[in-house]
Amino acid sequence: LESLKSLLESAAHDVRLFRSGMALLESEYLAEIDCVISDIGMPGMNGLELIRAIDATRPGLPIIVITGHPEVLNKLRPIDGAQHRVFTKPFDGKALLIAVANALRDSDPRTTLA
Repeated sequence: LESLKSLLESAAHDVRLFRSGMALLESEYLAEIDCVISDIGMPGMNGLELIRAIDATRPGLPIIVITGHPEVLNKLRPIDGAQHRVFTKPFDGKALLIAVANALRDSDPRTTLA
């Protein structure tokens, strides 16, 4: 999490870290965030549940999904849209930064990430 934060900050992004999906959903930052980067495997609420919750409250918010288990990508199909991008671990940091830049370009012109 910290290395991902460092990578994003090295590209001048404003980053907010949340230790769980529920922490993000319960924060006041959800209304301000322009892009979410989430792992699929998390304690409590998993990434798929988080994506569904975000889609229900902030439809169209770009979400970048990271997973070490590519087989779960089949579960993404029903909720996958143009705003959702998927990376499998290990991933290329430069490619992630490009995906973030594209997501921000395609959404509101703010620069806050979760």
